[in-house]
Amino acid sequence: MKKALVTGGCGGIGLEICRQLAADGYYVYVNYAHSREKAELLADAVGGEAVCFDVADKNAVRTFFASHSIDLLVNNAGVSVIDLFTSVSDEQAESIMRINLIGAMNCARAALPYMISRKSGCIINIASMWGQCGASCEVDYSASKAGMIGFTKALAKEVAPSGIRVNSVSPGFIMTEMNSHFTDEDLELIREDIPLGIFGKPEHIADAVSFLASDKAEYITGQVLAVNGGMVI
Repeated sequence: MKKALVTGGCGGIGLEICRQLAADGYYVYVNYAHSREKAELLADAVGGEAVCFDVADKNAVRTFFASHSIDLLVNNAGVSVIDLFTSVSDEQAESIMRINLIGAMNCARAALPYMISRKSGCIINIASMWGQCGASCEVDYSASKAGMIGFTKALAKEVAPSGIRVNSVSPGFIMTEMNSHFTDEDLELIREDIPLGIFGKPEHIADAVSFLASDKAEYITGQVLAVNGGMVI
């Protein structure tokens, strides 16, 4: 049985990715940093295992990978701060970069030796449409996700000769807790900016991950699969 690690695995998008990958036949490691109960309940539901470590802590990441061989890595862990760029604290800005970008790089760096030895493997990075076009009041977040897209493309070139594929999924406006602060009026204005006229669901992202991880995507690497209802084209 192939094994998958989903970082930030018990949030809205991460939870659905874990469920879908389990349905696809993977043994799923549900990573979490704080939400132990949610992660353990999800892991039990999908027949996987909850694993606690901070992706920004390279030593903790190395410790996990020293005893776990992963065929599919989904870098989903992420945080955001919505505020003016000049109002975001140094600590907040550094946390965004460490978790969103450096964390993904830490996990990929630790996962690759096993994948290279097998001449097989898949890494999928969960980016954002703001990494493609930028968002005011989410400048640090946008920069971290743009960095993730660049990381995806560069790493894909480097590890392709070893039979490893690296891609990104770039979500648009997905109805999760991260967007729970919007009022009904805000949501209606956002909906008007989405050509398809509907909000995305976590399942849409999980389906994209499932596709990119499958043999149907065996000739796809270094790409950004935008799942945003046409909001960013």
